[in-house]
Amino acid sequence: MAPIPKPSAEPQDSPDTYVGLDADAAERRARERGWSTVRALPPGAIITMEYRMGRLNFEVRDGRVARAWKG
Repeated sequence: MAPIPKPSAEPQDSPDTYVGLDADAAERRARERGWSTVRALPPGAIITMEYRMGRLNFEVRDGRVARAWKG
């Protein structure tokens, strides 16, 4: 039997620290801090609600992060 895959660990990083940053700078910082996936979304984007370990989501308004959350 194959081993059960182990999800990668999430960085110990608060999404709140990205709010207000320039979207490009926020993405670079998130990747440097170990987030495997960084997703930038426009306000009101329709997205699925599945939780993905290691993913950081940004709602970007006028080039700045307005909201950030894990998963």
